[in-house]
Amino acid sequence: MEQTRPLQAESRGLCTLTDGHAGNVRQAQSLARALGGRAWDVTLEPRAPWRWIAPHALPAAEHAFGTAFHASWMHAPAVAIGCGRQAALATRLLRRRGSRVVQILDPRIEPSHWDLVIAPEHDGLTGPNVLTPLGSLNPVDDAWLADARAAFPTLAALPSPRTSVLLGGDSAHYRFDAAAFARLAILLDDTAVDGSLLVTTSRRTPPAVIDAVRRRWAHRPHTLVWCDPSDGPNPYAGLLAWADRIVCTPESVNMLSEACGTRVPVQVFEPGRVGGRPRRFLDALRQRGRIHDLADGSTTFEGEPLRETERIAAEVRTRLGLLLP
Repeated sequence: MEQTRPLQAESRGLCTLTDGHAGNVRQAQSLARALGGRAWDVTLEPRAPWRWIAPHALPAAEHAFGTAFHASWMHAPAVAIGCGRQAALATRLLRRRGSRVVQILDPRIEPSHWDLVIAPEHDGLTGPNVLTPLGSLNPVDDAWLADARAAFPTLAALPSPRTSVLLGGDSAHYRFDAAAFARLAILLDDTAVDGSLLVTTSRRTPPAVIDAVRRRWAHRPHTLVWCDPSDGPNPYAGLLAWADRIVCTPESVNMLSEACGTRVPVQVFEPGRVGGRPRRFLDALRQRGRIHDLADGSTTFEGEPLRETERIAAEVRTRLGLLLP
């Protein structure tokens, strides 16, 4: 990799670029936070025809993503962090303007178009400028968990052991429908007789599953159920921070990475039914002893927290020669 002099990123700024999807935003902002600079966030507004072919470029691509991106293109930041396919084109364009650029997730074209590409280990992408965390980047560390406990102090009053349940949804590699939820609920009712149950759904959870969650647990003693804003502020961070154990559905690498960033046991529902890249991630976590199958019943195992974001941030600083406060 070419040698460059250290950059004072504060002088021209640190920028994140995403399509606004929560998972992409979270990864880009988590890396920016770990780098330590003050970042501004650009939400891209993809326009035809560029959005159809990103990250490949067409002429006049500086107009591909709306006014917020065009402003960053006119005044290129020192460092740009993108996440997702649309952002991969945006970061390519900013590199031509002199920015050092970091692209999160496999861009599906040659990584040499970026200064660094960060792709999870289970994607299998390799190259001299490719960094491979186990799982996805996220903000979960001891300081983040302490802030979350302070933000949701009422959860401390719920009796221990507190079981936090993170429910995802259908994916290309796993089907989480009402029948799957019924199987999960039976296992939880058997293993969470004592203590509290703290349940949250996600944007991907099917409506039929949300209905089943409310019917089954809305009136259970010592239970918190959050499915949408009508249930109050989203307590997700508090559920991670106050949990004595965490139970996850198996399809979401982002959700599992965040659960495994805590210091409590993480149990996964039906990991054997998942295929593809998420299965490789689950296998790696199991080899580390960080997760167990919910059906195994053990809730007392220990596992080293999965804290990849700071490791990757340190490598980014070194590779790009960044001087960030």
